[in-house]
Amino acid sequence: MNVLFQPAPIKNLQIKNRFVRSATYDGCAKLTGHVSERQIALITALAEGGIGLIIHAITYVHPSGQISPYMNSLASDEFISGMKKLTEAAHKHGAKIAIQLFHGGREARYVKTKRQLPLAPSVIADDPYYKGNYREIAKTEIESVIEAFGKAAGRARQAGFDAVQIHGAHGYLFSQFLSPFTNRRCDDWGGNLENRLRFHREIYKTMRRHVGDDYPLLIKLGVEDGFAGGLEHQEGIQAAKMLADTGFDAIEISSGVRGQKYSGTEYRTKINKLSKEAYFRSWSREVKSQVDIPVMAVGGFRTFVIMEEIVQNKEADFVALCRPLISEPALICQWEKTPDKKARCISCNKCLEAVHKGKYLHCVAFRNR
Repeated sequence: MNVLFQPAPIKNLQIKNRFVRSATYDGCAKLTGHVSERQIALITALAEGGIGLIIHAITYVHPSGQISPYMNSLASDEFISGMKKLTEAAHKHGAKIAIQLFHGGREARYVKTKRQLPLAPSVIADDPYYKGNYREIAKTEIESVIEAFGKAAGRARQAGFDAVQIHGAHGYLFSQFLSPFTNRRCDDWGGNLENRLRFHREIYKTMRRHVGDDYPLLIKLGVEDGFAGGLEHQEGIQAAKMLADTGFDAIEISSGVRGQKYSGTEYRTKINKLSKEAYFRSWSREVKSQVDIPVMAVGGFRTFVIMEEIVQNKEADFVALCRPLISEPALICQWEKTPDKKARCISCNKCLEAVHKGKYLHCVAFRNR
């Protein structure tokens, strides 16, 4: 059996193959934050398509973290029943499913419609890549957000999710705390690396208290910012090791606070040759060499042989895909039959631009083909 179709564990959770659907915002949630029929259909299609582990996208746990009106919530018990429909859809077709818990930090511009300003560790006046009004989060508010993550993790388990992933990448609140550029606090939540990771570690402890010792807790971590002067590579790798030592059960390796569009972000474009694929591969390899927990590699996978090589060489335990599965949700089943098939995704990012305009997630380039 090809290594990509061999099962592998994350803690006590057995994944049937090495393919992960990286959390992908779909713009399909109801305005109330509840699960929609379109989302159930999307999870069903992915599970039928052969994915081992689906990570359901950004789900806010505290009202101050919401970045879109069409975004799922686990901020209260009322959302559990709808989430159960998602987990049942995945399990019915043999996939495992995790949920990505999230706080947008200063990116949560949507809260301004509620007469509030977004929150961040520090207010940065000289940021060339971010424009917008926000304010510094108070210590009491930090504590409130931490508790909200713990309660949401407990609800996720009640809803049948097989694991929880924290979104600690791409410039959202966790990245903002970790980056020395966006976190200039002088209290216990800022300064040295240990203090800048305090938010991550306190949330881990709170979630563990709510879900128990046997439940998988994952994190998606940005190990380098997309511009000079932000989180540097070596400190990001050290952060990954510290979080593995804290107790997280798997790490997905990506980028941190965003820089230039699109080159300084996680969604790079023009991936039109092999050398441009797997653009975070070296980061995953380095983290894998320093931790004893499963590592997920993500970033521009389009070709089966590259993913196979990464897992065979133990540069990562799993490979995570996003954009190719928007265009071809049954891609994994197709690869099992025809490994030399290349994903048709052309990395145009029109799918991303569409959801930013309020459209539901779909492949724009091949929609009418």
